[in-house]
Amino acid sequence: VPRLLAVSEDERCYLLQDLGDTTLLDFLQHQPEPGRITDAVRDVYRQVLRMLLRFQVEGAKDFDFSYSYPRQAFDRQSMMWDLNYFKYHFLKLLQIPFDEQQLEDDFNTLCDFLSEASCRYFLYRDFQSRNVMLFQGNCYGIDYQGGRRGALQYDVASLLFEAKTSLPPEFRQELLDYYLSLLDGQQLEVTPSQFMTHYYGYVYIRIMQAMGAYGFRGLYERKPLFLESIPRAVQTLRWLRDHAALPVALPALEDAWQQIICCDLSSVADLSLKNVNL
Repeated sequence: VPRLLAVSEDERCYLLQDLGDTTLLDFLQHQPEPGRITDAVRDVYRQVLRMLLRFQVEGAKDFDFSYSYPRQAFDRQSMMWDLNYFKYHFLKLLQIPFDEQQLEDDFNTLCDFLSEASCRYFLYRDFQSRNVMLFQGNCYGIDYQGGRRGALQYDVASLLFEAKTSLPPEFRQELLDYYLSLLDGQQLEVTPSQFMTHYYGYVYIRIMQAMGAYGFRGLYERKPLFLESIPRAVQTLRWLRDHAALPVALPALEDAWQQIICCDLSSVADLSLKNVNL
């Protein structure tokens, strides 16, 4: 993380190390052939994953999670907040029909499943390419103030399934395999196979949280950057439905996902809020 250089006596001001202007996203967008996975891109992502695992494991040691805000852990309540964010700011704004009680039942089923994973680690919460700085050959994490105790899978899902970077599926799998090899070397109570049991469940909840943000910031607040991310998120959801079935039954949620995938998003930026039932 940035070095803390100085703190005022009243603890209201502080100086941090300057990490320059290059985020991981900037690095990717300024490659000679953006979108192509070169050795340079591969090496940087591996370095970032090494940093992430250190954050998750070392960051949890002797850390008082009572200082975490707004929750000490990414627990059931946090999960339900994210799922309801998806329901009210994406499904409803896109006018996707659903049965309220059946969807709520599926939310509870998914939370039960995700809560089975070991949650003894530092969960960064927003581990994505705009929050990783590249400076003098090293990578640094910023914007981790939402960090709390949680499962390892969430932050890996955030990085590898980020809409803005749209990593090719083959490269995502390569990076996942690399992370699992790092995890295996840590000799933690979470083995690679145990990690994978809940991994795609965390991918799904992260995608839904992101869709809620895109709906609120894009469909409601009309911010173009977030509107542009909606089709990419839907494309990722389509890939997940084809390649990552979950071991729990979620009929109402799966029906909502399928409606999203089949939705005509060609004019998503022109959706009129006056016809939306909030």
